[in-house]
Amino acid sequence: MLRLLATLIAAGCLGACSSGGTPTFALTSASVDPTYWCPGGANNAPYDMHATIAARNGTNKPVTIQSVSAQMTLVSIHGSWLERVGDHYDAASVSFSPATVASGSSVTLRASIPSACTSGSYADESSSSADYQVTMHVATSAGGFSIIASNKHEILAA
Repeated sequence: MLRLLATLIAAGCLGACSSGGTPTFALTSASVDPTYWCPGGANNAPYDMHATIAARNGTNKPVTIQSVSAQMTLVSIHGSWLERVGDHYDAASVSFSPATVASGSSVTLRASIPSACTSGSYADESSSSADYQVTMHVATSAGGFSIIASNKHEILAA
């Protein structure tokens, strides 16, 4: 009887202890376009910043990407700039693909983040630039996730 009880306990531990944890969905890395040259004479001129986000679906069902938003936070300035370090811009209308990550797979989400820039004429003024840290927020059927791009996005202007 004691031997049977020990065998049952060992078998139960083997089943419970051998699992590698709960399978999850995760964003594993991200990057954005490193540099954008703002056209001379631009005034709040729209442009798209492109981002890639590596996603891994370790769950046993597909995960739907519902929306992506981005926050650009100004982290450094070189020359004169209209904004101050710490200012941020929230982009909500981010287009992205794919919309689904299959069970047990990894994909690269590609996002297009709307932004804008202002620049004087290049012939008339000295140049300036600003570096932005970009944080992307991804709403999915598995929950909400955030990831900071591994690189900064620089805007170069007159």
